[in-house]
Amino acid sequence: MSLYKRVDANKAVIDGVRPFEGEYLRQLREYYRIGLTWTSNAIEGNSLTELETKILLEDGMTVGGKPLRDTFEALGHSVAYDYMFALLGERRITVEDIKSLHRLFFKSIDEDNAGKWRDVSIVVTGTNYAFSAPSKLAMLMEDLGQWIETDRSKMHPIHFAAMLHLKFVTVHPFIDGNGRVARLLLNTALIQDGYLLAVVPPILRQEYMAAIRGYQQEGVTDPFCDFIAERVLESEKEVMRMFHISPMG
Repeated sequence: MSLYKRVDANKAVIDGVRPFEGEYLRQLREYYRIGLTWTSNAIEGNSLTELETKILLEDGMTVGGKPLRDTFEALGHSVAYDYMFALLGERRITVEDIKSLHRLFFKSIDEDNAGKWRDVSIVVTGTNYAFSAPSKLAMLMEDLGQWIETDRSKMHPIHFAAMLHLKFVTVHPFIDGNGRVARLLLNTALIQDGYLLAVVPPILRQEYMAAIRGYQQEGVTDPFCDFIAERVLESEKEVMRMFHISPMG
Protein backbone atom coordinates (compact mmCIF):
# COMPACT_ATOMS: atom_id res chain seq x y z
CA MET A 1 0.00 0.00 0.00
CA SER A 2 1.40 3.40 -0.95
CA LEU A 3 2.15 5.98 1.71
CA TYR A 4 -0.72 8.22 0.62
CA LYS A 5 -3.15 5.30 0.71
CA ARG A 6 -1.98 4.31 4.19
CA VAL A 7 -2.47 7.87 5.41
CA ASP A 8 -5.90 8.06 3.78
CA ALA A 9 -6.94 4.72 5.29
CA ASN A 10 -6.06 5.94 8.78
CA LYS A 11 -7.73 9.28 8.13
CA ALA A 12 -10.96 7.50 7.19
CA VAL A 13 -10.90 5.49 10.43
CA ILE A 14 -10.20 8.59 12.56
CA ASP A 15 -12.90 10.59 10.77
CA GLY A 16 -15.36 7.78 11.35
CA VAL A 17 -14.74 7.79 15.09
CA ARG A 18 -13.93 11.44 15.76
CA PRO A 19 -14.65 13.88 12.92
CA PHE A 20 -12.13 16.71 12.48
CA GLU A 21 -14.38 19.26 14.14
CA GLY A 22 -15.82 20.52 17.42
CA GLU A 23 -14.24 19.48 20.71
CA TYR A 24 -11.93 16.95 19.01
CA LEU A 25 -10.54 19.71 16.80
CA ARG A 26 -10.01 21.98 19.82
CA GLN A 27 -8.16 19.23 21.68
CA LEU A 28 -5.92 18.50 18.73
CA ARG A 29 -5.22 22.18 18.21
CA GLU A 30 -4.02 22.62 21.79
CA TYR A 31 -2.16 19.31 21.84
CA TYR A 32 -0.04 20.19 18.82
CA ARG A 33 0.54 23.85 19.71
CA ILE A 34 3.49 22.99 21.95
CA GLY A 35 4.93 20.24 19.75
CA LEU A 36 4.81 22.17 16.50
CA THR A 37 6.11 25.37 18.08
CA TRP A 38 8.99 23.62 19.81
CA THR A 39 10.06 21.41 16.89
CA SER A 40 9.78 24.10 14.24
CA ASN A 41 11.87 26.52 16.29
CA ALA A 42 14.37 23.88 17.41
CA ILE A 43 15.12 22.96 13.79
CA GLU A 44 16.26 26.57 13.32
CA GLY A 45 18.48 26.58 16.42
CA ASN A 46 16.11 27.86 19.12
CA SER A 47 17.46 26.72 22.49
CA LEU A 48 14.16 26.30 24.36
CA THR A 49 13.32 22.73 25.30
CA GLU A 50 9.87 21.26 24.78
CA LEU A 51 9.14 21.64 28.51
CA GLU A 52 10.36 25.25 28.52
CA THR A 53 8.19 25.98 25.49
CA LYS A 54 5.20 24.45 27.30
CA ILE A 55 5.81 26.53 30.43
CA LEU A 56 6.17 29.70 28.38
CA LEU A 57 3.04 29.19 26.27
CA GLU A 58 0.76 27.69 28.91
CA ASP A 59 1.90 29.48 32.08
CA GLY A 60 3.41 32.65 30.63
CA MET A 61 6.65 32.07 32.53
CA THR A 62 9.92 32.98 30.81
CA VAL A 63 13.03 30.86 31.18
CA GLY A 64 16.03 32.47 32.87
CA GLY A 65 19.32 32.48 31.01
CA LYS A 66 17.79 31.91 27.57
CA PRO A 67 18.07 34.46 24.73
CA LEU A 68 15.17 36.88 24.52
CA ARG A 69 14.83 36.11 20.81
CA ASP A 70 14.14 32.45 21.61
CA THR A 71 11.22 33.55 23.79
CA PHE A 72 9.88 35.85 21.06
CA GLU A 73 10.14 33.05 18.51
CA ALA A 74 8.05 30.71 20.66
CA LEU A 75 5.42 33.34 21.42
CA GLY A 76 5.29 34.53 17.81
CA HIS A 77 4.97 31.01 16.45
CA SER A 78 2.08 30.32 18.80
CA VAL A 79 0.22 33.39 17.52
CA ALA A 80 0.90 32.41 13.89
CA TYR A 81 -0.30 28.89 14.75
CA ASP A 82 -3.66 30.35 15.78
CA TYR A 83 -3.89 32.18 12.46
CA MET A 84 -3.20 28.90 10.69
CA PHE A 85 -6.29 27.40 12.33
CA ALA A 86 -8.28 30.55 11.54
CA LEU A 87 -7.84 29.60 7.88
CA LEU A 88 -9.17 26.08 8.48
CA GLY A 89 -12.70 26.59 7.17
CA GLU A 90 -11.82 28.64 4.10
CA ARG A 91 -9.59 26.22 2.15
CA ARG A 92 -7.65 29.16 0.81
CA ILE A 93 -4.05 30.22 1.08
CA THR A 94 -3.22 33.57 -0.47
CA VAL A 95 -0.07 35.64 -0.71
CA GLU A 96 -1.57 37.95 1.92
CA ASP A 97 -2.08 34.96 4.22
CA ILE A 98 1.61 34.13 3.81
CA LYS A 99 2.55 37.68 4.73
CA SER A 100 0.22 37.53 7.74
CA LEU A 101 1.79 34.30 9.02
CA HIS A 102 5.23 35.84 8.83
CA ARG A 103 4.13 39.14 10.36
CA LEU A 104 2.55 37.41 13.34
CA PHE A 105 5.59 35.22 13.89
CA PHE A 106 8.24 37.91 13.31
CA LYS A 107 6.80 41.19 14.58
CA SER A 108 8.36 40.98 18.06
CA ILE A 109 11.70 39.92 16.58
CA ASP A 110 12.06 42.48 13.78
CA GLU A 111 8.95 44.62 13.31
CA ASP A 112 10.43 46.52 10.35
CA ASN A 113 10.78 43.33 8.28
CA ALA A 114 7.74 41.42 9.56
CA GLY A 115 5.44 40.43 6.71
CA LYS A 116 7.61 42.17 4.09
CA TRP A 117 9.60 40.68 1.24
CA ARG A 118 13.32 40.93 1.89
CA ASP A 119 15.19 43.75 0.20
CA VAL A 120 18.62 42.12 0.42
CA SER A 121 20.20 39.04 -1.11
CA ILE A 122 20.73 36.09 1.22
CA VAL A 123 22.99 33.10 1.69
CA VAL A 124 21.55 30.20 3.71
CA THR A 125 23.83 28.02 5.81
CA GLY A 126 23.93 24.40 4.66
CA THR A 127 23.12 24.96 1.00
CA ASN A 128 24.86 26.49 -1.99
CA TYR A 129 21.56 27.18 -3.71
CA ALA A 130 21.41 30.68 -5.21
CA PHE A 131 18.21 32.27 -3.92
CA SER A 132 16.40 34.83 -6.05
CA ALA A 133 17.30 38.50 -6.03
CA PRO A 134 14.97 40.81 -4.07
CA SER A 135 13.76 42.44 -7.30
CA LYS A 136 12.18 39.14 -8.40
CA LEU A 137 10.39 38.24 -5.18
CA ALA A 138 7.07 40.02 -5.79
CA MET A 139 6.68 38.29 -9.15
CA LEU A 140 7.73 34.90 -7.80
CA MET A 141 5.29 35.12 -4.91
CA GLU A 142 2.52 36.20 -7.25
CA ASP A 143 3.32 33.12 -9.35
CA LEU A 144 3.17 30.96 -6.23
CA GLY A 145 -0.23 32.38 -5.34
CA GLN A 146 -1.47 31.58 -8.83
CA TRP A 147 -0.09 28.04 -8.61
CA ILE A 148 -1.92 27.49 -5.32
CA GLU A 149 -5.18 28.63 -6.88
CA THR A 150 -4.92 26.65 -10.10
CA ASP A 151 -3.05 23.45 -9.22
CA ARG A 152 -4.25 22.53 -5.74
CA SER A 153 -7.26 20.55 -6.91
CA LYS A 154 -5.07 18.50 -9.28
CA MET A 155 -2.95 16.93 -6.53
CA HIS A 156 -3.34 14.64 -3.58
CA PRO A 157 -3.60 16.93 -0.52
CA ILE A 158 -0.34 15.66 1.00
CA HIS A 159 1.52 16.09 -2.28
CA PHE A 160 0.15 19.62 -2.61
CA ALA A 161 1.11 20.54 0.95
CA ALA A 162 4.64 19.22 0.49
CA MET A 163 5.08 21.00 -2.84
CA LEU A 164 3.78 24.25 -1.34
CA HIS A 165 6.47 23.99 1.32
CA LEU A 166 9.18 23.26 -1.26
CA LYS A 167 8.15 26.04 -3.61
CA PHE A 168 7.86 28.61 -0.85
CA VAL A 169 11.12 27.81 0.91
CA THR A 170 12.92 27.82 -2.44
CA VAL A 171 11.76 31.37 -3.09
CA HIS A 172 12.79 32.32 0.49
CA PRO A 173 11.00 35.68 0.33
CA PHE A 174 11.64 36.90 3.89
CA ILE A 175 14.84 38.05 5.55
CA ASP A 176 14.40 35.34 8.21
CA GLY A 177 11.75 32.91 9.41
CA ASN A 178 11.17 31.23 6.04
CA GLY A 179 11.47 27.71 7.44
CA ARG A 180 8.94 28.41 10.18
CA VAL A 181 6.49 29.92 7.67
CA ALA A 182 7.05 27.03 5.25
CA ARG A 183 6.05 24.52 7.92
CA LEU A 184 3.03 26.60 8.90
CA LEU A 185 1.96 26.72 5.24
CA LEU A 186 2.46 22.98 4.91
CA ASN A 187 0.24 22.35 7.90
CA THR A 188 -2.33 24.95 6.89
CA ALA A 189 -2.84 23.03 3.66
CA LEU A 190 -3.05 19.71 5.51
CA ILE A 191 -5.62 20.75 8.11
CA GLN A 192 -7.74 22.51 5.48
CA ASP A 193 -8.17 19.11 3.85
CA GLY A 194 -8.85 17.33 7.14
CA TYR A 195 -5.41 15.79 7.68
CA LEU A 196 -3.38 15.81 10.87
CA LEU A 197 -0.26 17.92 11.20
CA ALA A 198 3.20 17.02 9.94
CA VAL A 199 5.61 17.58 12.83
CA VAL A 200 9.33 17.45 12.03
CA PRO A 201 11.34 16.62 15.18
CA PRO A 202 14.88 18.02 15.45
CA ILE A 203 16.32 14.50 15.30
CA LEU A 204 15.15 14.30 11.67
CA ARG A 205 16.57 17.70 10.70
CA GLN A 206 19.31 16.29 8.45
CA GLU A 207 16.91 14.05 6.54
CA TYR A 208 14.45 16.93 6.20
CA MET A 209 17.07 19.38 4.96
CA ALA A 210 18.57 16.84 2.56
CA ALA A 211 15.17 16.30 0.95
CA ILE A 212 14.74 20.06 0.50
CA ARG A 213 18.22 20.34 -1.05
CA GLY A 214 17.36 17.50 -3.41
CA TYR A 215 14.51 19.59 -4.78
CA GLN A 216 16.48 22.83 -4.96
CA GLN A 217 19.55 21.34 -6.60
CA GLU A 218 18.16 18.50 -8.69
CA GLY A 219 14.40 19.08 -8.91
CA VAL A 220 13.68 15.79 -7.11
CA THR A 221 10.35 15.88 -5.24
CA ASP A 222 9.56 12.31 -4.13
CA PRO A 223 11.91 12.14 -1.11
CA PHE A 224 10.40 15.25 0.45
CA CYS A 225 6.79 14.34 -0.35
CA ASP A 226 7.33 10.87 1.12
CA PHE A 227 9.00 12.39 4.16
CA ILE A 228 5.96 14.59 4.81
CA ALA A 229 3.57 11.68 4.27
CA GLU A 230 5.54 9.71 6.87
CA ARG A 231 5.23 12.58 9.34
CA VAL A 232 1.45 12.75 8.84
CA LEU A 233 1.28 8.98 9.25
CA GLU A 234 3.14 9.25 12.56
CA SER A 235 0.69 11.90 13.77
CA GLU A 236 -2.20 9.61 12.84
CA LYS A 237 -0.67 6.69 14.72
CA GLU A 238 -0.12 8.91 17.75
CA VAL A 239 -3.71 10.14 17.76
CA MET A 240 -5.08 6.64 17.18
CA ARG A 241 -3.11 5.36 20.16
CA MET A 242 -4.49 8.19 22.28
CA PHE A 243 -8.05 7.22 21.36
CA HIS A 244 -7.44 3.45 21.40
CA ILE A 245 -7.99 3.03 17.67
CA SER A 246 -6.04 0.40 15.73
CA PRO A 247 -3.96 2.02 12.93
CA MET A 248 -4.29 0.78 9.36
CA GLY A 249 -0.64 1.28 8.42
